[in-house]
Amino acid sequence: MSTGVAVDDAVSSAFQKFKLGQDPYKLRYFIYKIENKKTIVIEKQGELSKTYDDFVEDLPENDCRYGLIDIEFETADGRPTSKLVFISWNPDNSPVRSKMLYSGSKEALKSALIGVGIHVNACDHSELDFETAILPVVKKFA
Repeated sequence: MSTGVAVDDAVSSAFQKFKLGQDPYKLRYFIYKIENKKTIVIEKQGELSKTYDDFVEDLPENDCRYGLIDIEFETADGRPTSKLVFISWNPDNSPVRSKMLYSGSKEALKSALIGVGIHVNACDHSELDFETAILPVVKKFA
């Protein structure tokens, strides 16, 4: 389902620099929103010192958002590594119109974030829990 929502050019260029760890995008995460029901833009950026918990805190309680976070973890054999994870935050208590717009526009953003292989859909905070929901999914790709 296409909603006609476009991805702002700044999203793609920031992502390319973020992926390569180039200034000024040496960051932990991005949070994206749909502006004026037409364009996906960067709403927030998390500094490299921020954590996954900070990322979750930056997501609105009652509205949808997209997020991209660089998650650092240890593999089963003890190697430190990191993976980029795309999270679609679509809380149950958000407005129906917003849920439909974000659900229908997700593919446009995912296609702009080339190289992100881990995608998580979350509707409540239990689906954002790092230890029980996110980390097991990320470790499958390590």
